[in-house]
Amino acid sequence: MSDFLHPAPRAVRLTLRSGLVLAAAGLLGLAMFCWPLFAHPRPGETAHTADAPFVFMATLPVLILVVLAELSRGGIDAKALALLGVLSAVNAGLRPLGAGTGGIELVFFLLVLAGRVFGPGFGFVLGSTSLFTSALLTAGVGPWLPFQMLASSLIGLGAGLLPRRPRGKAEIAMLVAYGVFAAYFFGLLMSLWSWPFLAGDSTQLGFVPGAPLLDNLHRFAVYTVLTSTLGWDTGRAVTNAVAIVLVGPAVLTVLRRAARRAAFDAPVTFGQL
Repeated sequence: MSDFLHPAPRAVRLTLRSGLVLAAAGLLGLAMFCWPLFAHPRPGETAHTADAPFVFMATLPVLILVVLAELSRGGIDAKALALLGVLSAVNAGLRPLGAGTGGIELVFFLLVLAGRVFGPGFGFVLGSTSLFTSALLTAGVGPWLPFQMLASSLIGLGAGLLPRRPRGKAEIAMLVAYGVFAAYFFGLLMSLWSWPFLAGDSTQLGFVPGAPLLDNLHRFAVYTVLTSTLGWDTGRAVTNAVAIVLVGPAVLTVLRRAARRAAFDAPVTFGQL
């Protein structure tokens, strides 16, 4: 009942400036994934090794801007940063438990729940830090990592933007639906970044530079269904749904209790010298 009367405070209190930064980061992230539909890849290029460093250079400053903008306006404090570190470490530890097994990914359900409780700003940063930390832990650093970070950040951002009112079974149902959407959304974006190069010159699946947008979208739809949706994405969606149903209520309770004890929305006072 206390969750209804006293919702957990947001770990990162968004201001107009930080909200604009997050919106710009979201648009930037989508642009990074959708560029194959509007630009021609370099001849003979087989992966994003050429532009991945630039994506990484664009991702990290966005994260830094989010943190610095909130710090400068009192939106995030040491308690929120400590919580961010703990949840990033937990997510990094969960990811290797199922990675590579039929699409089982345990990192996303906690990201969805944390974004739900602590807000869009926190969810955005947690998405990137979780994937970055897990990549260091599993030696998974590669040209795909910046894209994974961006996609996960968008998922955490979306979780924080979900309506706050539903509680109980209605809230769990909403989070399950979002968890399923997030699984397919992540798979769609990760297929999109590599599609022009991995699909080759196939007339049915491959990217055709200069072709009409709808034709390329059709080829991409066939490609992602055959290579991702029917396997990895569905396994990820089932994992998210089962995890949220089974442990979601308990995790939400723990996270909200931690948020209230941390008193993120309490005014800062300083003792007199």
